[in-house]
Amino acid sequence: MGAAVGRALVARGLRVVAVLRDRSATTRERAGQAGIEEVDDLDALVSSSDVVLSIVPPGVAVEVATTLADAIRTTGVSPVVVDANAVSTGTAGRIAAAICASGARFVDASIIGGPPAPGRTTAMYVSGEGAESLAGQLATPELAVTWLGPRPTAASALKMCYAAWTKGTSALLLSIRALARAEGVEEALVDEWARSQPDVLRRSEAATRVAGRAWRWVAEMEEIGRSFEDVALPAGAARAAAELYSRLTAYKDVEAVPPLDEIAAALLEQPA
Repeated sequence: MGAAVGRALVARGLRVVAVLRDRSATTRERAGQAGIEEVDDLDALVSSSDVVLSIVPPGVAVEVATTLADAIRTTGVSPVVVDANAVSTGTAGRIAAAICASGARFVDASIIGGPPAPGRTTAMYVSGEGAESLAGQLATPELAVTWLGPRPTAASALKMCYAAWTKGTSALLLSIRALARAEGVEEALVDEWARSQPDVLRRSEAATRVAGRAWRWVAEMEEIGRSFEDVALPAGAARAAAELYSRLTAYKDVEAVPPLDEIAAALLEQPA
């Protein structure tokens, strides 16, 4: 996602830099193809940037923000930090506190959809006082940026609500297929779905495509659980989805979609 957003911004004529030290050869190659320039460290990145975009796995979002805040204090530069990670509003508040304490300005953001690409538009939402002007600065033909209003963490709240459905229902469908298999009624379930709810059957078959990304969604579903808890709603469904996705982490970044038989077996295996 980060490389794709960077490529869209480069295509618009903006200079985009990133710290690629200790990243994989694939990541470095992807960044180079996107026109993203490499800098040595976060100090160099902060010193050369008006806007800093954080697009990382949600499990490390706070750690990245803390390190970024240290670099801001060290350099004495005060960029706008746009946190576009899939985190709860509570976590977004912690990130905002770290960034603002360093002297920089924080903008909450969220990305909904696949990586931006020619012919495909991805939605980015920003929120908070003063973030409205940023929407125009970051918008490209492939990245539609919308300001949600002055509420500081509205963008994160929207992401949590949206992902609770898309990622939560994929987890539920995969677990239902695994349950039906364990109980010996999968064939009957598939036949009934084909008769009465063909869209559900199609979605359950398509859910296998999440396997290669499931490792990223463990922390995201935990953040979604926190979002429900923060407003006194039960978080069990999100926690269950996080546990289910944790059983698929062996498929991290696989190129070929594993068959449903294999995924169901992995889900039914008791964690160590």
